[in-house]
Amino acid sequence: MRTADFDFELPHELIAQQPVEPRDAARLMVLRRAARSIEHCLVSDLPGLLTPGDLMVVNDTRVMAARLFGRRVDTGGSAEVLLVRPITDRRWEVLFRPARQAITGRQFVFDANDGPLPATVVRREERVVELEFGRDFDPATAGQVPLPPYIKGYTGDPERYQTVYSLEARSAAAPTAGLHFTRDLLERLERAGIERTAVTLEVGPGTFQPVTVDDPREHELHAEHVTVSAEAARAIQKAKADGRRLAAVGTTVVRTLEHVAREQGRVTPYAGWTSLKILPGDAFRVVDVLLTNFHLPKSTLLMLVCAFAGTDFVLEAYREAIARGYRFYSFGDAMLILP
Repeated sequence: MRTADFDFELPHELIAQQPVEPRDAARLMVLRRAARSIEHCLVSDLPGLLTPGDLMVVNDTRVMAARLFGRRVDTGGSAEVLLVRPITDRRWEVLFRPARQAITGRQFVFDANDGPLPATVVRREERVVELEFGRDFDPATAGQVPLPPYIKGYTGDPERYQTVYSLEARSAAAPTAGLHFTRDLLERLERAGIERTAVTLEVGPGTFQPVTVDDPREHELHAEHVTVSAEAARAIQKAKADGRRLAAVGTTVVRTLEHVAREQGRVTPYAGWTSLKILPGDAFRVVDVLLTNFHLPKSTLLMLVCAFAGTDFVLEAYREAIARGYRFYSFGDAMLILP
């Protein structure tokens, strides 16, 4: 297995720059693994594609207003940070640009929405920069909601980069498969007998980084915090005991559930960290159905999807998606993988 095995050519015009409206009007490519068949539907068709009794699991995290712009105290030189995760209330791990300016002890002031936010670099180790902020702030409202770098010039409502069921702002990026759901679609799924529960994976920017080493097994994922509540664990355990299918909305849900199952033997209440990387050849213990977006070439997300449905089949589906003009990445279309 080589990283190059997961590469493909994507026309630039297929990288979605705007989301469709309504959310569930996005196209949905349906893959059936046993039949090795491909169908073309819409996300709004989900109630008829899933089976009554299926348990749909979503990631209820919310994207922080994590992008802050500011300047050096001594020279006025510009700086930008992306909040990644809190270490304490005021100390954060961040992505810092320009990285060369993040020198231990150097002071900055960032333009938060509630006023100037002073910060000092307290640690720098390769790509990891830690800032100590000079006062408390709310990461949900501090700066700007960060969009992925391949989305250029989007000026729409930042709420469009949040799921309709998002709760606490703890992520640096959205769990994008969930962006396709409307409240009406959730109600129709419920009426169709599709149950729903939620887990939380606090999405970090490392999840979306392309793999740069030749052997993907050598790629290290940035650790992300996951939480499975007692209520969610009970719902998942009951569904599995009843022989019902578990449908994961997004790769973050897959990684959460499969990590906990590997750590605990089954899905139990859990709060901890995961850097689980799922590659072709890995076994799935929990997830039966996957709803996901179309992913970056050579990314761990694409590798996870290939592990779930088979590399040849998934890459065949990607070629068909490109030929049919499906829209890729965060604001793009979706894929549903069924047994």
